[in-house]
Amino acid sequence: MNGPAQSPDDGYERPGGQARIPGPRSAADDLDPSHAPRPQPPAGPDAQPQSDLPPQPAVPAAPPKPRVLPEPTPPPSHAVLKSLLGAWALAACSAEETRAVEDHLTECAPCAEEALRLRDAVGLLHPEETLDLKPLLRSRVLEDCLGKRPARIPLPAWASPYDTETARLDALLQDFGASEWHTPVRLKWFEEERLRTQRSTVAGVIGHLMTVDGLIATALGLDDPLGPDAPPGDPTARTEYYWKSSPYPPTRQVRDPWREQTHTLVRTVSFAGRGVAELTVDYGGFALPLGDAFLERAFECWVHAWDIADAVDYPYEPPSGPHLHGMIDLAARLLPGALAQRRRAGLAAPARGLVAAGAPGRTLHLEIEGAGGGGWDIALDSPGAKPSPERTVAEIALDGIEFCQLAAGHISPEEAAVGQHGDREAIRDVLFAAASLSRL
Repeated sequence: MNGPAQSPDDGYERPGGQARIPGPRSAADDLDPSHAPRPQPPAGPDAQPQSDLPPQPAVPAAPPKPRVLPEPTPPPSHAVLKSLLGAWALAACSAEETRAVEDHLTECAPCAEEALRLRDAVGLLHPEETLDLKPLLRSRVLEDCLGKRPARIPLPAWASPYDTETARLDALLQDFGASEWHTPVRLKWFEEERLRTQRSTVAGVIGHLMTVDGLIATALGLDDPLGPDAPPGDPTARTEYYWKSSPYPPTRQVRDPWREQTHTLVRTVSFAGRGVAELTVDYGGFALPLGDAFLERAFECWVHAWDIADAVDYPYEPPSGPHLHGMIDLAARLLPGALAQRRRAGLAAPARGLVAAGAPGRTLHLEIEGAGGGGWDIALDSPGAKPSPERTVAEIALDGIEFCQLAAGHISPEEAAVGQHGDREAIRDVLFAAASLSRL
């Protein structure tokens, strides 16, 4: 039977209530315009996206995971903190360890006591910084302080070298143990045309300095460190009296009275005012104005500090340039008198041209090189003669430190490396006169 005609490409319901069952689709169906997909209306701005899938219910977002905080680190135990006390005393702990130890010390009395003992022990192992490694440090600090606020009672300029050199020697001594105070020290000086030596110890040398400084003390009206029965004047006699007055060799106990005496001398001249500079200090065979006496004591303090440092194999620097210049200047000013004394003793050539006091006479020019150096004209025939460049008969050139060694009697005139020109006899006499300035 023939049914009603049906369109092969339609699967939708037709009029009359019959529906067509779609058959298999062929390649020709894709080319038939009637089977092209129907155009969709353009999407407007308010158009909602269409989906062939049914709407899905919204999935709630997962709640955030709670943040897990790290557990606090427990404080170190008592045993650990106690083991850190040594490192804490040496300032070798980290910042965290330092906080932990110091917090513990506020709660633990035994550890606090142990920490104090360790800190005191560290102070003994590491004493205050010595000044001999930086000779100018004290002067620079004082100069800076005085520049900002002038001292109410200033130190006289002529006492500054003594103050500095005694402080440097004291800084060297503070590092010495008990055994080092008994280290042998050989003192040297020039006498009777040859070098002389005397064996002593570090403590004995400090006692020697104290006894000779006592000459300044008595000139200022202070107590003599040797007592009322001590011989006046002659430094050598006073030193021998000191060494023989005790049945036992000097020990480290001599440092305190020597140190206190140096401080007393500096304080006294600082408070005394300008008139004190007019005093003279009796050395037995000669006398010096107080300012020159302080400079002479500064020179001897440096020389003997050098002897001590050499005995214990310790480095020691020379004085600062200005102070060294003052010491050399003092020795140069003493040379005409030393020449005259040697001439009276028959140890120097006779004067060739005596002149009236203040008149120009034969002259030797002394040129000192290096730190503290300069040029000095030395009157040859009389201490009262006036040096004259026009009447210069000889010239000597010496290094500053070597000239000081010569004046201290640590090297002989023959050993000094001298640049010389002119009258050989005058040159020899001046070199031997420089060596004769030394004494025990």
